[in-house]
Amino acid sequence: MFTFLLILQTAVALLLITLILMQRSEGGGLAGGGSPTGMMSARGASDFLTRGTSILATIFIVLSILLAALAAGQRSGRVIDPNLARPIPAAPATPATAPPAGAPGAAPAPAAPAQGNQSGVPLAQ
Repeated sequence: MFTFLLILQTAVALLLITLILMQRSEGGGLAGGGSPTGMMSARGASDFLTRGTSILATIFIVLSILLAALAAGQRSGRVIDPNLARPIPAAPATPATAPPAGAPGAAPAPAAPAQGNQSGVPLAQ
């Protein structure tokens, strides 16, 4: 349905462009002369082209709104592919009984990290 309406809107847009280019402007339009009487007289052709342009413009706007509504309705929930997820590193296990900080044979306590960004440069406070 969406593809059909999209093709229909493309056809309407091409017809609309053609009708607009055929209209007479101050310098003259692409539609050459015509018979001096009847439907294709200067006045009749102008009325026909103006009416056709307004009808095609209305159809184009309605199709645009309809296609936007259909496109918004086709959105489904986004699912993250679990194959791309990075594994979460496990937290290091802490020993149940840690030796006191000043005990002989105990590893020195790690230095407190400096407050800063990832480059290690302290932030101004």
